Amino acid sequence: MAQPFVLPDFYMPYPARLNPHVEAARSHTRQWARRMGMLEGSGVWDENDLDSHDYALLCAYTHPDCDADALSLVTDWYVWVFFFDDHFLEVFKRTQDLAGGKAYLDRLPAFMPMDQSLETPEPVNPVEAGLADLWKRTVPSMSSAWRSRFARATEHLLNESLWELANINEGRVANPLEYIEMRRKVGGAPWSAGLVEYAAGAEVPERVADSRPLRVLRDAFSDAVHLRNDLFSYQREVEDEGENSNGVLVLERFLGCTTQEAAESVNDLLTSRLQQFENTALTEVPQLCLDQGLDPGETAAVAAYTKGLQDWQSGGHEWHLRSSRYMNENARTGPSLFSGLLGTSALDVTTLFGRPAAARTRGLSHEPHQHVGPSLLPDFDLPYRLALSPHLDEARARSLEWAGRMGLLDDIWDKRLMEGFDLALCGAGLDPDATAEELELSAEWLTWGTYGDDYYPIVFGRPRDLAGAKLCNERLTACMPVDDPEAGAAGAVSPMERALADLWARTAGPMPPEARATLRGAVDVMLESWLWELHNQAQHRVPDPVDYVEMRRLTFGSDLTMSLARLRHTHDLPRELLRSGTVRSMENAVMDYGTMVNDLFSYQKEIEVEGEVHNAVLVVQKFFDCDYPTGVRIVDDLMRGRLRQFELVKEHELPVLCERFGLGEEGRAALDAYVREMEDWLAGILHWHRNVRRYGAEDVHSGAGTARLPEREAAPVGGVPLPGGGPLPGGGPTGLGTSAARLAETFTP
Repeated sequence: MAQPFVLPDFYMPYPARLNPHVEAARSHTRQWARRMGMLEGSGVWDENDLDSHDYALLCAYTHPDCDADALSLVTDWYVWVFFFDDHFLEVFKRTQDLAGGKAYLDRLPAFMPMDQSLETPEPVNPVEAGLADLWKRTVPSMSSAWRSRFARATEHLLNESLWELANINEGRVANPLEYIEMRRKVGGAPWSAGLVEYAAGAEVPERVADSRPLRVLRDAFSDAVHLRNDLFSYQREVEDEGENSNGVLVLERFLGCTTQEAAESVNDLLTSRLQQFENTALTEVPQLCLDQGLDPGETAAVAAYTKGLQDWQSGGHEWHLRSSRYMNENARTGPSLFSGLLGTSALDVTTLFGRPAAARTRGLSHEPHQHVGPSLLPDFDLPYRLALSPHLDEARARSLEWAGRMGLLDDIWDKRLMEGFDLALCGAGLDPDATAEELELSAEWLTWGTYGDDYYPIVFGRPRDLAGAKLCNERLTACMPVDDPEAGAAGAVSPMERALADLWARTAGPMPPEARATLRGAVDVMLESWLWELHNQAQHRVPDPVDYVEMRRLTFGSDLTMSLARLRHTHDLPRELLRSGTVRSMENAVMDYGTMVNDLFSYQKEIEVEGEVHNAVLVVQKFFDCDYPTGVRIVDDLMRGRLRQFELVKEHELPVLCERFGLGEEGRAALDAYVREMEDWLAGILHWHRNVRRYGAEDVHSGAGTARLPEREAAPVGGVPLPGGGPLPGGGPTGLGTSAARLAETFTP
């Protein structure tokens, strides 16, 4: 059968190396697979299938330095996971048996007990038998924290197969943002990252395992692994198996282009994710080790883990070139300086130029303050009705008085600016059913977050003072004590600290400790995301598109707003339901729509006036190498895709979720209310952008919406004079994140 496209030239900067114990692993895993019932008689594989797929070769390439026992165990894990994939295909995907697939998957977590002394069920199929055996052989050498992470990744890998099955049943192709998110789970690369820790003997310290740098390493690694697999497996998955979950197909449908053009775009995205990995590994991971005070052994473990992920990339590429499981005819493996040497086909210096080099250059060579003219806006056909709180005028007056009392109108803002931002209007649309007291608090949270979003780039961005920003974060975090919310005011000195301490006491005070911890975590995540923006500004780097979209939800304050919204329903809905992939999928779709609304409205202000590098339109312009109008069209398409995703989940997945958790009438009403809050959130955001004095062409150059330091000494942060005091040249800030009313980078209740 002819290949549907020519495989593109791959960017692979690391050489592949082969573990010398590959033959021992082949022999061992063949015997193990037969003993588990995966070969003759399984209805899925026979010995020829296993030999031709050669998973031992995959593991020998992806884990080149481990000993023979570790390589054999890791190989058994990969045989198990690929057998599961094919078994689930034959038994449930081909028959479209959603109910049977769910029952099958629901049994598997029982074979991964955290406590090894617990009994497990009797296995009834090869997948269960293999998982029970592997778990017993693997987890004794790892900590409980690793067990928990690995079990969670394994459950995601298994359970998200239902998402693929549901898409097949509906005949639906995911939109690109949804696809990248879900592919991480169902594709298994986060699971592979856990095995890297095991094979490398480099367990990541628990206190940094969920930090942003390591999370980005894991996500960029995962995306690159999956996108590469999509290119090699397109023919088998799409043409033979009828899969809809393939990145080439997703972009082919989304961009309306040929299969070959879609394959090239997928490869560009793969390159971008590899370059994101490199940037994070070189610029953020070392700083993380210093900031967290990791000892030499812990730092060495993080370094070995990072190297292990690199080995996996190059080794996985080499295996795809050789395995009979994939389409790899005429795949380009050279020319290379090391042609003819086994395991060096990935080390091709020619891939450091051409498209990969051009993509990297575009991301680092953006010319700031280009004249772009008034922001181009598509037709926003949002179907949700706007409602405004009747307490709007009262909230406007009270939040303005509060801001003055906290000192927020004494330095980068004044009364005129805050009145123009009209953040109470935003709150009144986001939560039209709020009481007068609730709306006032909402407007004041919006005010604090917006002020902070202006403050960081003005004070820390221009002088590239990341150390000062980190100190500011530490002091702000100290204003949010979980045990005694009232105590945060004692150490608050600056206006931003005093305002946060006041909001924290009033918001967290009535909450139970667990809810306070959740809320504080959401604020901390937003503060950390502001550092990410400063980090990119220091490099003058337009972000990778996937990293941008995911971080934009955090700079937007969306995790904070969604946390508060979820906390309203904790008494009516199970916590596990609110944390489910279904609910998170809806929330992410809503967040992304809101952030892109802001980026469309604020384009002239951010690109022309502020010299911004964080804007979705600019990000897609750089990635697709297209002009401004085309960038707007792509962002508009993405927004519409996110809205469709929200509606599809609401219509098709929420009823299944209600059945799964056995919700009664009261619980279903609470879930419906939460969904309506998301619709209010969207309608309120769009209304605010259309009416605020911030983004119109008449406001962009007039200073009506631009914060700046006054012509005097800057206010202190905790008693320490701020850098950059005095007037700012050029009529306002030019750093990232300076859109003071930019809801998409602030707090939105």
